[in-house]
Amino acid sequence: MPLYVRDDGVSALAIELQSLLNLPTRTEAVRLALEHEIARTRRKLPLKQRLARAQALARDIGPRDPNFDMKSFSDTIWDDD
Repeated sequence: MPLYVRDDGVSALAIELQSLLNLPTRTEAVRLALEHEIARTRRKLPLKQRLARAQALARDIGPRDPNFDMKSFSDTIWDDD
């Protein structure tokens, strides 16, 4: 879905960022700006909220296998024979 910028001031900012960073398109400038702002905002979230996602992922993975042998697993992956 295309993104249309109808505000001349916002368009000018996108063009300025595109020029400063030597980006190929204004779309790339907007994408980069949005990614940076999202990352900045996430860093400001309380630690409890930031850790909630990691905890949910760990819950989804399930309990760890007490019989898993990391050394054997690594040897299998790196075996050159």
